[in-house]
Amino acid sequence: MVLPSASPAQAPRMPWAVLAAACLGMFAASSSGTTRAPFLLDMARDLGTSLPLVANLMAVTSVVWGIASLLAGAGSDLWGRRPFIILGPLGLALSLAGVASAESFAVVMGWAAFGGGCAGAYTGVIMAEASARTVDRQRGRALGWVMAGQSLTLLVGVPLAAWIGSFIGWRGVHWVVAGIAVLAAAALGLSTLRPALSDGGGAGRGRKKGGASALSGPVLRLLAMGVAERVCYGLTAVFFATFLQTTYDLSIAAVALPLALFAGGNILGTIIGGQLADRLPNRLLTFAGAMAGSALVGFVLFSWTPSLVGTVALGFLYVFVTAFARPSLMAALANVPEEVRGTVLGLNVTSAAIGWLGAASLGGWMVAQGGFTLFGPLTACVALLGGALALFGRR
Repeated sequence: MVLPSASPAQAPRMPWAVLAAACLGMFAASSSGTTRAPFLLDMARDLGTSLPLVANLMAVTSVVWGIASLLAGAGSDLWGRRPFIILGPLGLALSLAGVASAESFAVVMGWAAFGGGCAGAYTGVIMAEASARTVDRQRGRALGWVMAGQSLTLLVGVPLAAWIGSFIGWRGVHWVVAGIAVLAAAALGLSTLRPALSDGGGAGRGRKKGGASALSGPVLRLLAMGVAERVCYGLTAVFFATFLQTTYDLSIAAVALPLALFAGGNILGTIIGGQLADRLPNRLLTFAGAMAGSALVGFVLFSWTPSLVGTVALGFLYVFVTAFARPSLMAALANVPEEVRGTVLGLNVTSAAIGWLGAASLGGWMVAQGGFTLFGPLTACVALLGGALALFGRR
């Protein structure tokens, strides 16, 4: 299943134009839902509905996103990747314009679901495109830069959206994100005019053995590792602000800086994790080590609250260490035959959505039952399980 690596002397230059455009597209896709967070009350008031219904837009988007990613990944192996990585952001821009113009919640939900499908059609496929334009020992860094677009949403996108929204409202913010999506589509179109050397542009017409190879035992194990990693990250990403508020009686405004530090730790960890994925000899062992560190720090984070500064530092360290794992996992997933790469990376986005939904639902139930007491043991157990799966499959 694994493809041979090119030697350093044979390695081509990194496709920085494609990676920058891909990062911008990932930023737009992530911002399409996340930047609604500061405006939930305003949206509920304008649309004449309740806050819980508006908040559930994210759940609807996530479900459609995961399904679309699976279908688009398989489709890109048959028909090529460029249609998905260009039309996906354009469709996302159309959906954001629809949300901005909607006068009822039902219309907003319809456009949000459509936007989730367009984002899902883009995210897995762009990972495959970045992988096709790099050799094995470049992919950790390349995919790390692409994934940094998601973290930039938390670090820059949400605070900037809140500031811009104070002048132009939530509808105006949706128009701004739509413009970013159009810009990303244009940049992707221009940067991918020359086809990837490995496959003549990503078209896989006539290839018929993708399904069986995509669902091989090693791939399924990697996908299970991805679910474990997303549960560990998602539990903290979703509930870290609530944890700080309940533990230290903080206002919403007071958690802004800790959340920015949290996002910064994720970006830094992802970039360094990409370097480790390309420079250390065994990616699965790197993943296992990162998950072991995540288990230790996660247990301490939710079990020991020395002070606000100490807890924020532990949160930074937790997401920093956990982020090491993702590029190694993504590079291992990308190192499959070209004819199934889009399918495999589409399945990865779908499994990541499962991890996110599992983290949100399980974490919400635990908070309702007894606060954050079980968060430390749970994150430690899930992280160790993910690491054990990596060691089991190590060659």
